[in-house]
Amino acid sequence: MLDLKERLHTHLIEIVRDRDPYLNTAGHFFVQQYIRQQLEQWGTLETHEFKVQGKTHHNLILNIPPLGKERVPPILIGAHYDAVPGTPGADDNATGVAALLEFARAFAIEPLKKYPVRLVAFDMEEYGMVGSSHYAAELKQQQQPLRLMLSLEMLGYCDSTPGSQRYPAGLERFYPNRGNFIGLIGNLLTIPDLIRLRRNIRKTGTPSEWLPAPNRGVIVPQTRLSDHAPFWDRGYRAIMVTDTAFMRNPNYHKSTDTIESLDLDFLCGVCRGLESGIRRL
Repeated sequence: MLDLKERLHTHLIEIVRDRDPYLNTAGHFFVQQYIRQQLEQWGTLETHEFKVQGKTHHNLILNIPPLGKERVPPILIGAHYDAVPGTPGADDNATGVAALLEFARAFAIEPLKKYPVRLVAFDMEEYGMVGSSHYAAELKQQQQPLRLMLSLEMLGYCDSTPGSQRYPAGLERFYPNRGNFIGLIGNLLTIPDLIRLRRNIRKTGTPSEWLPAPNRGVIVPQTRLSDHAPFWDRGYRAIMVTDTAFMRNPNYHKSTDTIESLDLDFLCGVCRGLESGIRRL
């Protein structure tokens, strides 16, 4: 039986490749099918279709019921599977997708006691969060509540060198200058969840920091650069889980965003810590 680190590495080998939905259609289709096959092991997969310029795109959805019978809103965990042209997209966002696939395994084998879990692989994030925008708009139109939305956005780059972590202006006074933590960025509704998640992630041995983003993150635009933003805009509780992307990772949106640039032990720690935190929400 493969351990978590080996399973994550196996996922990354399959996902890390050029996979822009327009310029690398073969790679994009391959990754989409891999995600589909992996999620289908744990339940019935749903496909949410949306159209962009006449082309049909797909968000892939797996719902995992809880142990309890009480009807409560689900915890939605999402990660985008597309990548910018010319990059294999290891950290951005194969790490998020690999973690998503492992959460499917974990919560199918041992469901949450209270909350259903909805796992969503989003397409077209790199074109302006298009897949998540369509999906969030549909949920809002149907008045479907969520307990919480978590966007897994780049989880595998770690640098403990002093000065390796940068911030939007002013925030550097409040946070560490080493890029060895996982960041949690949420709207004000999520502050209790941010505190609880950070505490439980830290308990598992992975450093974690949290940042509340008022007014849908418009004051600090860097906080909006993932699939949580469309959920903020529609009033949902949503948190981005991130290694802070270009604020730390020099390979962001480059051809050097490869598996070799990642810290798989850090990625493992993030997955374990986040699972622990989700189970205690």
